[in-house]
Amino acid sequence: MVEPSYQHGLLATKYQRDYFTDGSLKAETLPDKRYKLPIAVRLNYFPDDHFIIRTFYRYYMDNWGIRAHTAELEIPVKLNSFFSVSPFYRYNNQQGTRYFAAYGQHNPSAQYFTSDYDLSTLSSNFFGAGIRLAPPKGVFGWQHLNALELRYGHYNRSTGLVSNIVTLNIKVK
Repeated sequence: MVEPSYQHGLLATKYQRDYFTDGSLKAETLPDKRYKLPIAVRLNYFPDDHFIIRTFYRYYMDNWGIRAHTAELEIPVKLNSFFSVSPFYRYNNQQGTRYFAAYGQHNPSAQYFTSDYDLSTLSSNFFGAGIRLAPPKGVFGWQHLNALELRYGHYNRSTGLVSNIVTLNIKVK
C-alpha cells in the first residue's frame, strides 16, 4: 500500500502556545504545505483452521523531517466455530520534526516551531486482546445481531502518555 498525500493551508494549531528561551511566547507556527508518504505491507498466514497470523509494517516520511516505523502482530485464535480471542501488539518508533522543541527550548528567531509531542521523537507500545462472538443464529439469538467484539488495549508512549482503550464493535445485518 502506498498512500501519498499533500496538505496545504493552516497546518499549525494556533491556540497552542510555544515558549522560547528568552521567556517569550507565540502561537505555534508550521509550514503551510506538507507532503506525506506512508508505505505499508500487510501479510496474513493461516497455519491451520484455528490460528491466523496477521502482520503489518509501515514506513512513514514527510517533508517536515518525520520518519517512522510501525510494526504490528495480531494472532486471532478460533476456540470454536463462533468464538475467538485475538491478542495483539503494535510498536512505533518515530524521528520527530525539525520544528519540535520542548517547553522553553525554542530559539526566538525560529521561523517554524511546535512543542506538540505528537510531532516529537518518540516510541510507543500498544498491546491487548479482543474477544469476538459470532454465532450462526445471531448473538443472544437475535438474527440481525451478527457479531459482537470487545477489545482492550494498553498504550504507552515514551513522552509520558499512557492510556487504556476499550472498544465495542457490534455488527448488525
